[in-house]
Amino acid sequence: MNQPIIRALAGFLQLLIVMMIIIFVPAWTLDYWQAWIFLAAFFVPALAITGVSGFRMAGASTDPRIVAKRRRMPIVAANGIRVLIPAALYLATLASRGDFGPLFYGVQAIELVAGAVNLTLMSLNIRDGLSLTARRRVREGRPGNFQRT
Repeated sequence: MNQPIIRALAGFLQLLIVMMIIIFVPAWTLDYWQAWIFLAAFFVPALAITGVSGFRMAGASTDPRIVAKRRRMPIVAANGIRVLIPAALYLATLASRGDFGPLFYGVQAIELVAGAVNLTLMSLNIRDGLSLTARRRVREGRPGNFQRT
């Protein structure tokens, strides 16, 4: 795995851990639905802002990698809004009633497939973004973690 990916993931995990410590340790429980709503209210707009900034940075570029990223992101967003969120809410309702029948497992299977599709598309976007960054670093003559020696 590339060092920039590791640094980005480490930064995200540090922020998440610090926020969870600040929120959940004083409550001394993870069964605190208001805190989970707060975390979602923080991270969902952060992801949206990241997506918007990516679209703005891409501009009207015709680079095939940017075009592919531009095609993938609406699918990721629609998948999240139309499948993942409703499925999660419905599964939570069924679980709270203790209804773990075939419907529960069917919806869960759909949610898992939709999540796998989103992870695959986002992984492809990360790969393309890193390849764009590597090309820019080489062109500008800056040393970077992407160059092979």
